[in-house]
Amino acid sequence: MRYPISRKRNRTQDHTPHGFDALQTIRRTGVGSLLALHLARTCLRLGFLAAAAMVVGSLVMGQDVQPWLVVAVPCFLLISAAVGLLADRMQAAAEARAATVVRAAAARRLGEMPAGRVQSLAAGHVVVALRRYPEAIAALVVGHRLAARMMIAGPLTAAGALTLVSWQAALAVLLLTPVMVVFFVLVGDIIHQRTAAQEKAFGHLAGQFADRIRTLPTILACDALSTEEAKLGDRLRTYADRTMAVLRVAFLNAGVIDFFASLSIAMLAVFLGLGHLGLARIPGFSDLALWQSLFILMIAPDYFAPFRRYAEQYHAKAQGNAAAVALDAMLNVQGDASASAARRLPETGPLPTRGLVAVTGPSGAGKTTLLRHLAGLDAPAGSGHPAVAWVATDSFVPGGSLAEAIAWNGGATDRDRVRQVAGQVGLLDAEHLPGGLDARVAADGANLSGGQRLRISAARA
Repeated sequence: MRYPISRKRNRTQDHTPHGFDALQTIRRTGVGSLLALHLARTCLRLGFLAAAAMVVGSLVMGQDVQPWLVVAVPCFLLISAAVGLLADRMQAAAEARAATVVRAAAARRLGEMPAGRVQSLAAGHVVVALRRYPEAIAALVVGHRLAARMMIAGPLTAAGALTLVSWQAALAVLLLTPVMVVFFVLVGDIIHQRTAAQEKAFGHLAGQFADRIRTLPTILACDALSTEEAKLGDRLRTYADRTMAVLRVAFLNAGVIDFFASLSIAMLAVFLGLGHLGLARIPGFSDLALWQSLFILMIAPDYFAPFRRYAEQYHAKAQGNAAAVALDAMLNVQGDASASAARRLPETGPLPTRGLVAVTGPSGAGKTTLLRHLAGLDAPAGSGHPAVAWVATDSFVPGGSLAEAIAWNGGATDRDRVRQVAGQVGLLDAEHLPGGLDARVAADGANLSGGQRLRISAARA
């Protein structure tokens, strides 16, 4: 008797509320104190630029240089550098703390999930998720949020300093700001889409690589090394293509920021030059002292620096959002595919009490999930499922002795019975697994072949 399973899903029936939200696990980010430090650094740097412009302007014009200006230049520079170093270290520490919080919350979530559900996750994907995703999420909630706030506060501070010298110059640079904001909005969706595709490709690559490492003895025994190497190569090329697609947009984004920054500096330089040469009288750019013109030209790059930093962090935002979505999806697996598949079984009468029943369907349709549900492995406690022996290639194998692996989870405690079934399935092979029932088995059967893991599962059943 055959029971086909459709690949389609009923979204209304399969929907379950999420129990884990990676972004909500981080309560305190410390962005406020970091913002204060970066603003202090900006103000100190503006003081350095003003003092340096006054010194250079006085020297060029042959005027006396005030002694306090000579002292102020290195003082402003050293203090701003020290504050900047402190801010960078505090930001790195804040991101490390945030990543630790996310990783600890994810580990607790894994511990709360049913064992069968955890086993259904690809080992490589879990390792990559716990190693890679928390750092990306931390960069989003700390680095990107800081860059977004500095993109507002930094240029306004610089524009305020420009206003003290020439409000027309401040207005000129402010007029270019909306153009960059519109560009950020336009490229934002493209970056998010390509980063999500990159993370998905990396997860597939890591999962396949970890699976092939675990089953390497079986691959070598079947002389399938070249085939599996080609499959991994395809996955690697896919991930490389996705990465290059993200980098192209990121480089374009940074290039646009540099273009507008260079354009504004060139425009200011032309207006100031025409005013000093007396070739044109432009309000706000004529009748300025040399140090004032120098100050305007020196402060323009600082006005656009927060936009450049935000452009760099825009990639981090896309990566962080994609990592949060991927981590939430992994830790909120509900296993409803089995129930949906069971509801779609054709009405062909009661299941036979004996004989062969085949469940067919394309890869990913839910065949294994359905069987796990029928066996009671993914069912809620007390659901009344009958006792069913489950034999699968992904069955759990604890670390310890071979006897302990066979008797795990309520198996036989009679050593003679364990020895009998171990011999029946061919596990007492001194050549391939020396030591008999006392043979050491690594956690999750890492030192076993796929066939040996399957035999332990059969012996336990």
